[in-house]
Amino acid sequence: MKELDFDFIGQRIKEVRTDKHLTQEYLANKTGVNVSHISNIETNKVKVSLTLLVQICNALGVTVDYLLENEYHNPTSVIEKELLNMIKGMKKEKQETLLRIAKVL
Repeated sequence: MKELDFDFIGQRIKEVRTDKHLTQEYLANKTGVNVSHISNIETNKVKVSLTLLVQICNALGVTVDYLLENEYHNPTSVIEKELLNMIKGMKKEKQETLLRIAKVL
C-alpha cells in the first residue's frame, strides 16, 4: 500500500482554512494544539494523526474524505455494492424488470 500524501493533506487543510478566513491560531485553539504544530502539518514537516485530522475537520466544517479525496480509491460506492448484491440474488426475470425500471428513472 502506498503511503498517504501528507503534503497534499497539509495543503488541503491550509486551503480550507484560508478560504474560510480562519487563522492557524483559531485552528490550534479549536484542536488543542499549538500554532506551530498546525503550521508544521500544513507544510508537511509533521504527519497529522488520525485523531487530530478528525478534530481539524470538525473545526473547519469539512469531512475527512474531503481532505483525503486524492487518497481514497473505491471503484464502487456502498450503494452500488448493495445493489449488486441484491441483484445477484434475484431470478433473471426480476433482474430484467429491475433493469427496465432503472432505465425509466
